[in-house]
Amino acid sequence: MVNWKVTATTIYCDLVDADVPITVFKDWSTKCGFYIRHSPKKNENTAKIQENKRQKLNDKLGCDGPECSRVTEYRDKLFAEEEKKVDERKACL
Repeated sequence: MVNWKVTATTIYCDLVDADVPITVFKDWSTKCGFYIRHSPKKNENTAKIQENKRQKLNDKLGCDGPECSRVTEYRDKLFAEEEKKVDERKACL
């Protein structure tokens, strides 16, 4: 059981050429701020911004969606840190 309700960080995502917020909740569910804001319901302005970035990056722009490896790696890192804390508490008993 974790002692927090939600934690977040911002990382640079090379797939979308932007800093994106990642959120992990107490139940280990995750959210990517870029995906929430820009996918799958892209508005016209967002589509133009992405197309301009795509052209600059030679078509290497694209979001992996909610199960992106960057998001799951951050979640797994937090999970490992929490497991380590639990193990340390057990060792003290």
